[in-house]
Amino acid sequence: QVQLVESGGGLVQPGGSLRLSCAASGFTVDNFAIGWFRQVPGKERERFSCISSTESSPSYASSVKGRFTISRDSAQNTVFLQMSSLKPEDTAVYYCARLVTCIGPSNLILAPGWGQGTQVTVSS
Repeated sequence: QVQLVESGGGLVQPGGSLRLSCAASGFTVDNFAIGWFRQVPGKERERFSCISSTESSPSYASSVKGRFTISRDSAQNTVFLQMSSLKPEDTAVYYCARLVTCIGPSNLILAPGWGQGTQVTVSS
């Protein structure tokens, strides 16, 4: 069964760090683009980072560039998101999704679609 499961969220103080995991099953993450998305209640889900199946550099939204790092561990079939220098405005539910490529509309996700995500709360 094709699955993506996000984990690693929690409560962290401003300036702190978290590492989120996106564990895949039923497909190989090396063969697809994986995007990270986040959503705040009342707002649209936004893609802020994406890692391609090619050797191209990962992409980041300006809001997270320099603070977040996306990576892929082939052996674990898992995509990670290292978040540092966290800010209260980073508070959101974080999701990962399988994409054909990192180019194009961010809402064109592949199976399994959206999961439950993992909550990240940045607050003192």
